[in-house]
Amino acid sequence: MIKVPYKTLILCLFFLPLYSFAQHPADEGETQKKGDGFLYGVGLSVNQEIYKGYNTRIMPLPMVGYKGEKLSVFGPFISYKLKDVNSFTFSANLSPRFQGFDESDSNIFEGMEKRKSSLDAGISIDYQKNDWKIGLKSMFDVLSNSNGYEIKSSVGRVIRYGPIFFEPSISLSLLDKNHVNYYYGVSTSEINQERVAYSSDSAMNKSLGLSIATPILLGGYTRLNIEYTWYDKNITNSPLVEKETSLSLLLIFTKNF
Repeated sequence: MIKVPYKTLILCLFFLPLYSFAQHPADEGETQKKGDGFLYGVGLSVNQEIYKGYNTRIMPLPMVGYKGEKLSVFGPFISYKLKDVNSFTFSANLSPRFQGFDESDSNIFEGMEKRKSSLDAGISIDYQKNDWKIGLKSMFDVLSNSNGYEIKSSVGRVIRYGPIFFEPSISLSLLDKNHVNYYYGVSTSEINQERVAYSSDSAMNKSLGLSIATPILLGGYTRLNIEYTWYDKNITNSPLVEKETSLSLLLIFTKNF
């Protein structure tokens, strides 16, 4: 099933420019400086879902946004640089979490309570030295939908080939048991012939990523992000889930006003 959720699309109008510029390689120098200010662009997001009967989300994305020296605000997505210490950057973050489902998304969800998207807040620490980038982010559900949290660490290296930047990366994402049970669990009141009751503990997902970026096309900034994720058995053992891995792609093009 291919889905284009309109609420997610509307929020992404604000989010994806922030994601794009937050991921710029440090070696871009003047190109990165030109990214400050108001911007616009287009994008395409393709994400495989691991739920049964809910295969792929494809979202065409028009985009608008703003990025400042410390503060970036795109709708509900807010990032504020708190402090730079040597090669470390400390930031505060606020962002929606696009997860969840309702009965219309797949037959497997019929008779289940809706699992809502939420709003996360937290802090991040980024270390950047030469071509190496290391990040650690902790985010908490502030709307108390899942009452869960996520801690994510990543390591990447920027490789420059002329005007093109390649950034392979690896990441680990720890999701606590509240998060796992909210989005992948089945309560006793939701049991039917297709579903047994399910609850589990925290989960550790692993991802490999590759980003390809360049400032040379049409006077703007083009970026392709590819990420392949292996899900923890505490997620894949859920009766709602049929896949152990997923692939996501994000292609974006932005320009300053």
